[in-house]
Amino acid sequence: MSGFGDGHSLRGQVAVVTGGNQGIGAAIATGFAGVGASIVIAARTEESLSEMAQRLNDFGADCLPVQCDVTDERSVAVLGESVLKRFSRVDVVVANAGVAGPTALMHTISYEQWRECMAIDLDGVFLTFRQFIPHMLERGRGCLIAISSMTGKRPLYGRTPYATAKMGVIGLVRTLAHELGPSGIRVNAICPGAVDGPRIEAVIERQAAIQGVSIEAARAQLIGPSALKRLVAPEEVAAACVFIASPAAASITGEDLNVTAGVVMY
Repeated sequence: MSGFGDGHSLRGQVAVVTGGNQGIGAAIATGFAGVGASIVIAARTEESLSEMAQRLNDFGADCLPVQCDVTDERSVAVLGESVLKRFSRVDVVVANAGVAGPTALMHTISYEQWRECMAIDLDGVFLTFRQFIPHMLERGRGCLIAISSMTGKRPLYGRTPYATAKMGVIGLVRTLAHELGPSGIRVNAICPGAVDGPRIEAVIERQAAIQGVSIEAARAQLIGPSALKRLVAPEEVAAACVFIASPAAASITGEDLNVTAGVVMY
């Protein structure tokens, strides 16, 4: 499961991954399992959560699945309680749970659509991190990772709520890194580009519809600016998370690390 050396080993540590039941989150959970960490995966959908936990257990990982809605304060509190009851420690928290939000011109988006995207993609990071910070402060160590997006750094037509939330995540991470640094806690963001999988295919279809272009043209808009001329693999995002959480990244905090195949270089 692991292609990393000892410098990336997290054996004996506990990593929490929200939205760990599918897509990028599933890849991240698998990546942490591959370097020896015990895994907690959290998601709203119980069936897919159980399936992913079984996959990780079959790989030999110690995995705890917890049903959780990151927009609900009490639900996140139950997640925190469940983790500490089972493992008595938390070393890494990856706030990955998110939604793509609507693809539409901003003046046509309902307030409900706007708020849903903000609640999951930004408030969910706040609630998740806030839950585990007191424990990390007690231990004098910890690593918090938020999954932002290259869309938090550059425009994407028709994706105003998503771009706003993901840029907010970067602001949260930079400020929190300053707050928690003296206590030995590192805070970073990963900014993926267009990640291969069903979710990006749905985004491409919606982009084509709103712009009145073909699906092939919409796909080319995403891949064309890439220096590597391809989409990003979920496992590449996972590898970045494992690196950021590892001893090899001990001096890295407050960063927003691009994993975009060269679309964004700032």
